Amino acid sequence: MMRLATLNSFLTGGSMNFRAFAARFALVVSCALMTAVPAQAKSAYLQCAPYARQVSGVNIHGNAWTWWGQAAGRYERGNTPKIGAVMSFKKTAKNPFGHVAMVSEVVSDREVLLTHANWSRRGGIERNVRAVDVSAAGDWSEVRVWFAPLGDLGTSSYPVNGFIYSDGAEDDAFEAPQMAKKADKVLVASLTLDLSDLKLETGAN
Repeated sequence: MMRLATLNSFLTGGSMNFRAFAARFALVVSCALMTAVPAQAKSAYLQCAPYARQVSGVNIHGNAWTWWGQAAGRYERGNTPKIGAVMSFKKTAKNPFGHVAMVSEVVSDREVLLTHANWSRRGGIERNVRAVDVSAAGDWSEVRVWFAPLGDLGTSSYPVNGFIYSDGAEDDAFEAPQMAKKADKVLVASLTLDLSDLKLETGAN
């Protein structure tokens, strides 16, 4: 009876008590949800993985850095760029989720054009932008990529696993500018974003 009386007093004795309790409960739930959502999932912007999958036909899901391992036994892999192949970037401290980009043209043994998303501008799509092999061995193990704010290749180089080859590509369902610029509106991923690409990361190189 004493416990019932105390609860009744809390609920009926003052609306302020109940409001304070509700506010605290909502805050706790909100914090828990934010903690559980992966860092990439908190962003509504288009990520590189679903876009690369769409334009290349390489049907792999998950963070970009996992594509190389997942492709083993499913797709041919190699160090020679080919049109339609996916360039697989390794994850690093600076690029903890890795990156994937489709080769849209082979310019020379040391240069290709890439079509990819979420590089120069968050969520932006870039088509036919330069990527140059800067590896000492000339084996495409390290590249520099076009960076729109500079209007040239970026100053950083990135380690690459190699290329994942696909027999065919699906139609491109994403409409976007040829190249991301400061004045361009950033595409926002909505229902086309496949949440299977958003995985919780526990660490970086």
